[in-house]
Amino acid sequence: MVFEFLLKIIDVMQSYFGKISEENIKNNFVLIYELLDEILDFGYPQNSDTGVLKTFITQQGIKSASKEEQAQITSQVTGQIGWRREGIKYRRNELFLDVLEYVNLLMSPQGQVLSAHVAGKVVMKSYLSGMPECKFGINDKIVMEAKGKGNGGISGNTDSEGARSGKPVVVIDDCQFHQCVKLSKFETEHSISFIPPDGEFELMRYRTTKDISLPFRVIPLVREVGRTKMEVKVVLKSNFKPSLLGQKIEVKIPTPLNTSGVQLICLKGKAKYKASENAIVWKIKRMAGEGNPVVR
Repeated sequence: MVFEFLLKIIDVMQSYFGKISEENIKNNFVLIYELLDEILDFGYPQNSDTGVLKTFITQQGIKSASKEEQAQITSQVTGQIGWRREGIKYRRNELFLDVLEYVNLLMSPQGQVLSAHVAGKVVMKSYLSGMPECKFGINDKIVMEAKGKGNGGISGNTDSEGARSGKPVVVIDDCQFHQCVKLSKFETEHSISFIPPDGEFELMRYRTTKDISLPFRVIPLVREVGRTKMEVKVVLKSNFKPSLLGQKIEVKIPTPLNTSGVQLICLKGKAKYKASENAIVWKIKRMAGEGNPVVR
């Protein structure tokens, strides 16, 4: 809880004055005091939503607010939809959705997967007028088919329903939503319904451990040549389609502490031995699917 609060404060400060550095903190110390005064109430976290804070804490000079404007601010802070102010207008309504996933993998020297899970988050950029209600679902088509067969919605046993439909489903072990999400609809309909804050925000975080398709497979081959020399061959096999491209790939190959006289043969990308890290760093800018580059 403490770390979550500290990370949230960092996000708020970055939204106000960009990069957090010693110089920026000195130049904006008055603003930081104001933010902390609004975020904390008697030492307890009260309001850390950037959209709400920007309605009454601004870096620009403003004229004295009228009674109506002051009433709107009070309603904004204490109202039911505190994360979005009223009267937002855009000439062009736009909505951007980014899904970022991080694969955590533990593999044995023989190439057997010991444990794997995916930690993901959904980041949204909302530039919509008024008070729009957005909705999207996980495997919407399968949900509708299940309802049509009289299942009465999505239950906790999502993988069995996917097996009946013969199509892959997303099985989420645990998830965390932004306060704007209506949790009751997610539990009953397996859909995410919400009125988004204005601008960029993190809609949800999730974690899954089932049916993980690994994008790469690392195959190490080690052979000892004498008492003071060994040969290492690493094959990086991509498991995705040839039509897709992997970008900015980096592989770190650990080496013994007393390593010296390293000779590298790399047919794709660039490989370099870094004594400070006790590792060989192999970088590939682009790699098509079903490729098998090798470094020795």
